[in-house]
Amino acid sequence: MGWVLGPVALVGCAYITYFTAVLLSDCYRTPDPVHGKRNRTYMDVVRSCLGPRDVVVCGLAQYAILWGTMVGYTITTATSIMAVARTDCRHHRGHDAACASSGTVYMVAFGVVEVVLSQFPSLEKLTIISVVAAVMSCTYSFVGLFLSAAKLASNHGARGSLLGVKIAAGVSASTKTWHSLQALGNVAFAYTYSMLLIEIQDTVKAPPSENVTMKRASFYGISVTTIFYVSLGCIGYAAFGNAAPGNVLTGFDEPFWLVDVANIAVVVHLVGAYQVYAQPIFACYEKWLGSRWPDSAFFHHEYAVRLPGCAVRFTMCKLVLRTAFVAATTVVSLMLPFFNAVLGLLGAIAFWPLTVYFPVTMYIAQAKVAPGSRKWVALQALNVGALLVSLLAAVGSVADMVQRLGHVTIFQTQL
Repeated sequence: MGWVLGPVALVGCAYITYFTAVLLSDCYRTPDPVHGKRNRTYMDVVRSCLGPRDVVVCGLAQYAILWGTMVGYTITTATSIMAVARTDCRHHRGHDAACASSGTVYMVAFGVVEVVLSQFPSLEKLTIISVVAAVMSCTYSFVGLFLSAAKLASNHGARGSLLGVKIAAGVSASTKTWHSLQALGNVAFAYTYSMLLIEIQDTVKAPPSENVTMKRASFYGISVTTIFYVSLGCIGYAAFGNAAPGNVLTGFDEPFWLVDVANIAVVVHLVGAYQVYAQPIFACYEKWLGSRWPDSAFFHHEYAVRLPGCAVRFTMCKLVLRTAFVAATTVVSLMLPFFNAVLGLLGAIAFWPLTVYFPVTMYIAQAKVAPGSRKWVALQALNVGALLVSLLAAVGSVADMVQRLGHVTIFQTQL
């Protein structure tokens, strides 16, 4: 996107996310933002403000993002393990060594690990998962920032251009357009904060009122995150220029041990984070299936397996369907091994409905904003603008996938 559009996209998405987070915070209690009834989940808020029809749309969007993120995490994990293997290979055999490897085995291995973890109940609620995720995120993020800064210093000057990759031999106008739109989706994916806001706000104690506390927390959280995104994005782009990799850690070979630490931190983070996104999907369909067949032993009879120090309880439904679901997710990941394109598509799917449309529409309904008023027009303009951004990002991501599918072998993941 270049030096102009890249920072503008980051700051613009950050401001929109904060603005709509403020609107969403006021919808936590209905019909009054301070004294109304609590809504403990995003879909509860949609149900209270807009009705059951919108709940279905919201649910489809949320679960699509949850599943899509599982696909993205599978691809990212394989990419990180491949990066470790390549870095170690080049360290011992020289930086010009081919060191080619396939991520297929790594994806399958990751899927097997997640099948095992998926049998443990409420794994996503363990505090240790959040602690490990925070530590690992800080580790690989700061390593990436440090390595990018070191490379920039060694270059003795910043690289890149104002508007990104130039149209020339090997880069067509369509390719540049698709990549730019896909990058917009990647930026949007970095700001999927809104779908978690209500659940976070539900843990806040009053006084002061939850919406006041949440607005302050959103401001500081999004501000710090944006500063880091802009710093890493700008320093990374200055270091690599238009040759910047989608995953910045794959652009380094030395110091090999530090690059390995960062990539291993990514893997450790995603092993646990995968379950945070998977468990709500499991709970949703298992609850629905269990209510449809209340007398079926397949859904309700518990089996127990004793392990040293504990006993694992499960139903055949969990064993069979969770295994099948994770296996299907892994197969889809193998068929679409495109790190940036998948993240761009996820960002496009999530940004408009969950970050903009529902917060704006619910706020209009709760605050009784008069149709045709200046405030109503401004909010609807934001709605339409965000929809266009999401559509363009989705088109760019899908077009990039289609373009890449013509140059890859199915089930052969390459770094």
